[in-house]
Amino acid sequence: MNALLQWSRWIDALNRAIGKITIWLVLITTLISAGNAIVRKIFDSSSNALLEIQWYLFAAVFLLGAGYGLLNNAHVRIDFLASRLSARTRNWIDVGGIVLALIPFCVLSIALSWPMFMQAYTSGEMSSNAGGLIRWPVYLLIPVGFALLLLQSLSELVKRLAFLRGQGPDTLAHEDSQSDDEKRAAELQQEIQGAR
Repeated sequence: MNALLQWSRWIDALNRAIGKITIWLVLITTLISAGNAIVRKIFDSSSNALLEIQWYLFAAVFLLGAGYGLLNNAHVRIDFLASRLSARTRNWIDVGGIVLALIPFCVLSIALSWPMFMQAYTSGEMSSNAGGLIRWPVYLLIPVGFALLLLQSLSELVKRLAFLRGQGPDTLAHEDSQSDDEKRAAELQQEIQGAR
């Protein structure tokens, strides 16, 4: 299990680094969008290439940042139900979701998007818009993004199994996993203990 946990830490570091890059892509996208809007208003001119690069960067943020979102548990959860379950039950539910849904979905997405990328790459597919960009880079984002998400799902699976075997911390047990009522109850408990 130690070797798997080390591998998991490497994947976490990779997705953390890529996630930090995608944060900067949001700023770049915003600056390009603002610059294009200013040029369009002042000079009554616009560029399809600038519009398309915004879309490409926007796609990159979501596709490349998906693994980072999973790493930080920033994905959608049904917290009002999960907060009522034990740590072991929450982790078992995650194991089931990762194995039965997330991993197959990632594998299927990679398998379906790779031929699309290869066709666009070999044909040199271009945007149909005047002055548009080549398409293969944005098509490549799909299998790469799902590969990063697949790697992170495997990392999360290792961490959940390590917890269930008593060989790792509960990565789901962070402060945000508590409901507002649980947080307030913990605060009241501390106040009561402090008053004694």
